[in-house]
Amino acid sequence: MAFLEDWVAPFYSLSHRTDTPANPDSFPDSVYYKTGAKDVCLIITCMAVGAVLRDLLRLNVFEPFAKWRLTRNLEYNRSKLLNGNGNGKANGNGKANGKANGNGHANGGAISISTKEKRLMQRSVVRFAEQGWSAVYYPIQWGFGLYVNYYLPTSIFTPDSLWLNYPHTPLAAPVKFYYLTQSAFYTHQILILNAEAPRKDHFQMMAHHVITVFLMGLSYYFNFTRVGSLIMFLMDFCDIFLPIAKMCRYVDVSDLVCDSLFGLFLVSWFITRHVLFTLVIISTYTDLPRVAGVEWAPERGRFLSREYWIIFCACLTALQIIQIVWFGTICRVAWRVITGGKASDDRSDEEGDLEDDKKDQ
Repeated sequence: MAFLEDWVAPFYSLSHRTDTPANPDSFPDSVYYKTGAKDVCLIITCMAVGAVLRDLLRLNVFEPFAKWRLTRNLEYNRSKLLNGNGNGKANGNGKANGKANGNGHANGGAISISTKEKRLMQRSVVRFAEQGWSAVYYPIQWGFGLYVNYYLPTSIFTPDSLWLNYPHTPLAAPVKFYYLTQSAFYTHQILILNAEAPRKDHFQMMAHHVITVFLMGLSYYFNFTRVGSLIMFLMDFCDIFLPIAKMCRYVDVSDLVCDSLFGLFLVSWFITRHVLFTLVIISTYTDLPRVAGVEWAPERGRFLSREYWIIFCACLTALQIIQIVWFGTICRVAWRVITGGKASDDRSDEEGDLEDDKKDQ
């Protein structure tokens, strides 16, 4: 049984436990761990748990709610149309005679729904449910990231603190768990990217997630978890607002609510991803070699050759370039709102929408 426990335990608990440092600069009361190959086991478990939770929420919470909300909206709008005709007769897609009652149905029978309306409703239901997991995950994980970064001796406003006392090993349990759960989430995102309805920015999203997972693995193995924790914390903040804004739009919440959420998303995106993240990139170029020193000494936990430093900098810069392209699209949506339009996510609309609309016509 002990042999079996050694194989099973890494799938439900942190591995590679070690002694607590004599004078840790953070989390003095925590259990500490090294990094190692067994950590992949917990990532696999977190991916499986995330996939199950995502589908449970999608099928049992988000899709039923979206269907109820959109059906109620359609019946309410149809009821207003019937009442507006005075005699209760509906033409076009209404196909109902008699006066409408308080439930949005006509006395002569239930209000019919056209094929196009069903298709549009199902499309919105699927989109709403797809965003639900992100709307649940990001606020929770950002809150956990706030806790982790609050107790680390680092600050975005003093970027050189990210590199002090390198190598940053061993890891306190909260830091290690934060890193592994984030790695599981973004790896899972790569898998579900092809399972969801195709998006216009599919290849940009794929490149973004692949680079993100690569950087997380690189920083974890090379003991740069403090800068990684800060970057993940910054990136997650604006992602709290976008999925909620999309969900509100898909179920016809008022334009004021959708546009306000989109405005919060735009401002938070610019501050976290183009101001604060740029400070991290600059510090990686300038402070990292100066403070930590470019040295390859694996026996002492130092994995910073000049080649890997260049790769690290290049990947961070590539992420910023992708985000600049996306921010251009976000600004176009913002301009549309300012000029009287609605906030819609052109960056990730489904490729199939245009073809569906042609079929409807």
